[in-house]
Amino acid sequence: MNKRNKVKHLNREKGHRDALINNMITSLFKYERIESTQAKLKVVRSHAEKIITRAKRNLATDIAPAVALHNKREVLKRVKDRNIVTKLFEDIAVRYASTNGGYTRILKKINRASDNSEVGILELTARKDRPTLIKEIKDKREAVSDSKKEKAAAPAPEKKEKAPKKEAAPKAVKKKPAKTAAPKKTVKKAAPKKKK
Repeated sequence: MNKRNKVKHLNREKGHRDALINNMITSLFKYERIESTQAKLKVVRSHAEKIITRAKRNLATDIAPAVALHNKREVLKRVKDRNIVTKLFEDIAVRYASTNGGYTRILKKINRASDNSEVGILELTARKDRPTLIKEIKDKREAVSDSKKEKAAAPAPEKKEKAPKKEAAPKAVKKKPAKTAAPKKTVKKAAPKKKK
């Protein structure tokens, strides 16, 4: 019986299931819309909403720096991409500042033709449209490439000359005393037994 067990196993071992959920959460925050089966989306939805709530805690003006850092580290346990975490704390959390819960929605689609599984779309309720997202990604890439070009064009800082090395004093070589050979023990072989 499955009593008092609320974990949805999704036909996967724990490590595989956690990796799946983490990757889907990261994709949700990156693209603001993902498509998968209903069962997976329901599990990911609960984790994603808790992460958004955690990110919203950093919007408070009187928050201690240690608490803000703790919130970021807790989110980094699930979302491994630092750029996505930055987007979550600086963009997505701000969008939902006045909303308590209900950050995502699941839209149902027609069942998949191959295996008849229920498919759906999980999206943020206050999501940006696709052209805006693509434009933001391109702008970030250009900014990063520009900064790399500036670093490459800038002259390298001059290296300080190293002080000349001091010559080390020659080491005295100690000779090991020669070992005296111990007398070899002779082992007598037993005489072969006679056959009757």
